[in-house]
Amino acid sequence: MTRVRHLILAATVAAAVSVTAAQTPTPVVPGIDVAGMDLSVRPQDDFFRYVNGRWVDNTQIPADRASYGTFAILGDRSQEAVRAIIESEARAKAASGTNSQKVGDLYQSFMDEARLEALGITPLKDELSAIARIGDSKELPAAFARAARLGVRLPFSVNVGADQRNSEQYAVQVSQSGLGMPDRDYYLRNDEKFAATRKAYNTYIARLFALGNQPEPEAAAARIVSLESKLAELQWDRARNRDRNATYNRTPVSTLQTATPHFDWQAYLTASGAKAPVTDIIVRQPDYLAAVDKLLADVPLATWKEYLTFGLISEYAADLSAPFADSQFEFDGRVIAGRQVQQPRWKRGVTEVEQALGEPVGRLYIEQHFKPAAKARMDALIQNLRAAFKVGIDELEWMSPATKREAQAKLAKFRVKIAYPDQWRDFSALEIKPGDHVGNQMRFRAFQTSESWARLGTPMERWRWGFTPQTVNASYSSTNNEITFPAGILQAPFFNIDADDAINYGAIGGVIGHEISHGFDDQGRKSDGDGNLRDWWTAEDAKNFDERAARLGAQFEAYTTPLPDMKINGKLTMGENIGDLSGLAVAYRAYKISLNGKPAPVIGGFTGDQRFFMGWTQVWRFKSRDEALRNQLLTDSHSPGMFRAFVPLTNIDAFYEAFNVKPGDKLYRAPAERVRIW
Repeated sequence: MTRVRHLILAATVAAAVSVTAAQTPTPVVPGIDVAGMDLSVRPQDDFFRYVNGRWVDNTQIPADRASYGTFAILGDRSQEAVRAIIESEARAKAASGTNSQKVGDLYQSFMDEARLEALGITPLKDELSAIARIGDSKELPAAFARAARLGVRLPFSVNVGADQRNSEQYAVQVSQSGLGMPDRDYYLRNDEKFAATRKAYNTYIARLFALGNQPEPEAAAARIVSLESKLAELQWDRARNRDRNATYNRTPVSTLQTATPHFDWQAYLTASGAKAPVTDIIVRQPDYLAAVDKLLADVPLATWKEYLTFGLISEYAADLSAPFADSQFEFDGRVIAGRQVQQPRWKRGVTEVEQALGEPVGRLYIEQHFKPAAKARMDALIQNLRAAFKVGIDELEWMSPATKREAQAKLAKFRVKIAYPDQWRDFSALEIKPGDHVGNQMRFRAFQTSESWARLGTPMERWRWGFTPQTVNASYSSTNNEITFPAGILQAPFFNIDADDAINYGAIGGVIGHEISHGFDDQGRKSDGDGNLRDWWTAEDAKNFDERAARLGAQFEAYTTPLPDMKINGKLTMGENIGDLSGLAVAYRAYKISLNGKPAPVIGGFTGDQRFFMGWTQVWRFKSRDEALRNQLLTDSHSPGMFRAFVPLTNIDAFYEAFNVKPGDKLYRAPAERVRIW
């Protein structure tokens, strides 16, 4: 049967897709892995398997991974290139204080296993002692600030970021936080799987306490889990946290102090290093913060000290000796993510360096692996997508002229970042010492914190990137009103210099359209072209938008996932689902415009429209272990790849025409049920 499938030709014309067993060899389609398709499956019934079925059947998830797919494959490719760069820097023995020295010494400090084994818990001794010395609950604000500088999780996180209602200035923001498991549901759900995870978590905490020579490991673990469970009960769920209006609550510090009398905010701000005066704080979940303040009074100080102790050890477990790192892997890697083995040390070392010094490494990556022509072609694609989105706004039958004018004004102000930064970050203040790995990591976290607090009262630094150049990803920022495409994603199958326009528009064009559409999804639409949270919609247009968004969410929720007890959360994934649907629609429109009225060639038996949709679905090749999928469905705003591959297509008329999808086919959706938003 396998041999027959390889011989099948998808003899497709604009109408029907027919498969014939022995006419010609498997078609060659530059940019499409035809060998990974399952041509025995009707595209009208299961488009994900039609495009990716044989890849799914023949691909094993690597033992050190929780999931696998196109992003992971490109990530591996990028990681190998970065490894060569880092190891070259490590061999260079560069002058002290240079980025090369910092990259090389940070990597070598992690790779020196013998030294880390000899040190054990010693690198954390000073910080553990500082926690032990806390003698009064009034000292907690300063202790929390010290812990935050080291990256230790706290019941709430305080950071400096763009003010959503005034994007030209920075503001202090406070958000709920503090859980050691991925989501509140891990604490609150009574399913057997979650009960087993909680038991494993308790064991993990006790194990770290025992390894760290801390008293009462089992009893302390029980108290910590109890405290975190209380935090989980108080927290907003992830779908509610997406509401940008509900989570914007500018509050005078004096008012916040009155609402939380057991926590000295001025002491915390001073200890954090805030130089500019802080008169207001944006509070994302006011009722949660008030409830945590009550816990600060009700929970014994000794328990809070245990909580900080566990937070410190778990934050640095991967940087300590093998017993700590292995214990963390057993819980985070195996129980939560389903990984079978720990990653090779070099991979973990590369990750450590990229997290701290990924931008200096990325600068070398660009010099060695990125072709300038790709940036020029991406710029042209983005301009075409923006032009197509502009046309799409004008054609919306459900939107009033007033709202259309505002939407066009926002689109015109979009900023674009491609491949790598125009301005590179300055790491001169970061000290990296040979042979001091945990100290290096602590200094990096403190460097990040100091740099962040120093931005208060200064002009907005819009040149900063949220990604390293080698990252395989893309993003939209609502406060900057900008889209970003690092060099890492500008490679096949997302962006293939050898593929024709149909495939590239379906793949990277769909990604570009997706990111543009985030500026107009259910939350992105709340900001204007300057990045300010402002309602520029008429009431009727907002109602029409919400109705369409709700219908799209219901579509995703209607599908059965591989986990019978879990489903896609349409509200949590709403923004990404809108991004996929609208991004694909605008990418198709841009592709048709690019043809200038000329017919697209048939390649390998596939029409241009068919290759467009195949290009989109191919990039969503995806397999996941059950544990990782459960975590994704609970915590990730993205729907799993196997659903992103086809659900948006069922709303696009051109897909029906390209593959002759008719009533009775499994993917058929009646015209009245198809959702168009942008």
